[in-house]
Amino acid sequence: MALDKQNEGKILPMDENKENTTEDGIGLEILQIIKDSQQQHGLRHGDYQRYRGYCSRRLRRLRKTLGFKCGNRHKFTGKKVTVEMLSDNRYLLLVLMEAERAWSYAMQLKQEANTEPRKRFHLLSRLRKAAKHGERLEKLCESPRVDAKTKLEAQAYTSYLSGMVRFELQEWKAAMEAFNKCKTIYEKLASAFTEELAVLYHQRVEEISPNIRYCAYNIGDQNAMNELMQMRLSAGGGGGMMAEKLEALITQTRAKQAATMSEVEWRGRTVPVKIDKARIFLLGLGDNEAAIAQAANEETKERLYETLLAECRDTIQAVREELKTEAKQRERSDEASGKVTNLQFLHSYLTYIKLWTVVKRNESMAHMLQAKLKEPQTDENKRGPRPQDLIRLYDIILQSLAELSTLQGLEEDHTFQKEVALKMLVYKAYRCFFIAQSYVLVKKWSEALVLYERVLKYAKEVQSKAKTLNNSLKDLPDVQELITEVNAEKYSLQAAAILGGYLTCKGSHFPLCERLETFHLDPTLVGKQPNLVQFPPDFQPIPCKPLFFDLALNHVAFPPLDDKVEQKGKGGLTGYIKGIFGFGS
Repeated sequence: MALDKQNEGKILPMDENKENTTEDGIGLEILQIIKDSQQQHGLRHGDYQRYRGYCSRRLRRLRKTLGFKCGNRHKFTGKKVTVEMLSDNRYLLLVLMEAERAWSYAMQLKQEANTEPRKRFHLLSRLRKAAKHGERLEKLCESPRVDAKTKLEAQAYTSYLSGMVRFELQEWKAAMEAFNKCKTIYEKLASAFTEELAVLYHQRVEEISPNIRYCAYNIGDQNAMNELMQMRLSAGGGGGMMAEKLEALITQTRAKQAATMSEVEWRGRTVPVKIDKARIFLLGLGDNEAAIAQAANEETKERLYETLLAECRDTIQAVREELKTEAKQRERSDEASGKVTNLQFLHSYLTYIKLWTVVKRNESMAHMLQAKLKEPQTDENKRGPRPQDLIRLYDIILQSLAELSTLQGLEEDHTFQKEVALKMLVYKAYRCFFIAQSYVLVKKWSEALVLYERVLKYAKEVQSKAKTLNNSLKDLPDVQELITEVNAEKYSLQAAAILGGYLTCKGSHFPLCERLETFHLDPTLVGKQPNLVQFPPDFQPIPCKPLFFDLALNHVAFPPLDDKVEQKGKGGLTGYIKGIFGFGS
C-alpha cells in the first residue's frame, strides 16, 4: 500500500498537470481512465477498499491542484463544478472520481453484505450517489466546450451506473433499458475507432451482457438462462469479476426455479428434497454436466469440474447438519434407527454424485496425460509426464469406487454393487497397464510381461461380466482398445528383451574402459550420459588384517610367592592386651 501511494503520481493514465484540449473542445478518456485506475489500484484482485482509498487521494490532489477546495479544516463548504469552469478537463475528472469513489464503496459494501445483510441499505445509498455524480458529469459534458466522444462516453457511463441502481432494486425492465443504452453507445464507439481502441469498448460490452441476459430472464425470457450458461462456457478457464458475476447470476436464477422442485428419484426410490441448498444444486446438476461435456478445452473442463465438486461438498455439509438434527430428534423419541431415512438416502445420493464426479475428473486428467505421454519429448531438461502420474490418478479412482460400494442404503442393491465391481475391474486394468509401462522404462521385461498378462485377464473378465449388465460400460473407457494396445506392447516388449540380451552379449552395456580392444558402435558415448567407467566401482576382495589374541597367559603357571608374603600374627585377647600397653612392640 505504501508503494502504491508513492507511485500514484507516476502511473496515472492521464497527466493531471496538463490540459487535454483538442480543436473540437475538451476531451476526457472516461472508460480508459477508470479501467486503468481500477486495474492498477486493487480491482485486479477485487479489492474495492483499496480502489476507494485511491479515488479519495486523487480527489484531494485534484482539488489542491485546481484550487477547488471545499472550505477549510474546520468547516466544510460544498462547491459544485459548473459549465463556466470547464476550461480544463480536470474539472470533469474531478466529478468522475467522485462517482468512482461512491461506486467502489457500494461494491465494497456488496461484498460485506453477504455476511451483514443490513449493509445493503448503505450499498443502495452509495449506488444512488454514484449515479447522481454520473448525471452531473453527463450534464457538464453537454456543454459545447466538450468534444463529441467525451459526451457519448459520459452518457454510456451514466447509463451503466443507473442500470446498476435499478438492477440492485430488482427493477428489471428499467435496468435492462439502461444497460442496453450503455451497450449501444459502446458498440457505436467501437465501430468508429481502430481495432486497438475498440478492444476496450468490446470488453465493456461483454461485462454488461450477463446483466442484460439476467434482466431478460426475470422479465420472462426463458432462453436467457441458456445464454448465461453459454457465456459461462465462453468465459474459459479464467476466473475474475466476469466469472464471479456469471456464477452469481446463475445461482440466483436457480434459486428461483428451485421453489418448484420437491423430490428426486434415484435407484428406484423417490426422496423428498426439503433443503434449499440441495434443491438448487440438484436443479443445476444437469446444466453443469452439459457444460462439462461442451467445454472447449481441458482447462475449462477442469475448472467446471472443480466448481461442481465445490458446490457438491457445500450441499453435503448442509445435509449433514440436518442429519445431526434428525439424529437428536430420534434420540428424544426413542425411534428405531434400522431403516434408512429419506435424508440419509439423499446424503448417499449426493455422495454418489461427488465420488462419481471425482472419477470422471481424474479420468479426464488421465486421458490428457496419456496423450502427452505419447507425444515425443522435445526438451530433455523439462520433466514430462510419466506412467507413475497416471498410476496415482487411477489409485484415486479406485479409492472413490471403493467408497461407492459402502454407501448407506445401497448395501442390498446387488445390481449397484455389481456395477461398481465391474467399474473397478476396468480401472484396475488401466492401472495395471501403466504399472507395466513404468517397468518397461527401467527395462524390467519379465515383470512388465506378467503385468500385461494380468491386464488381459482383467479386460476379458470385464467383457464376460458386462454381458449380464446392460449399459454398464457406457460411461467407461473401452477395454477392447486396451486389449489391442496390450497385444502390441507385448510384441514390442519381446523384441526389446531379445535386442537387449543381444546387446549385452556384444558388450555394449559394459563401460568403455573394459572393452577398449573391441569395436562396437555405441551412440550413447556421444550423449549426455556416456558409459565410460563404472562408478562407484565394485568392491574387490583384499587380505584381512590379522587379529592377535594373547591366549598363552591362560596356560602360564606362576611360581609360588608364599615366602615373600609377610605372615600376619595370630590374634586373640592376649595379643589385643599386649597391643594396648605396648608389650608386643
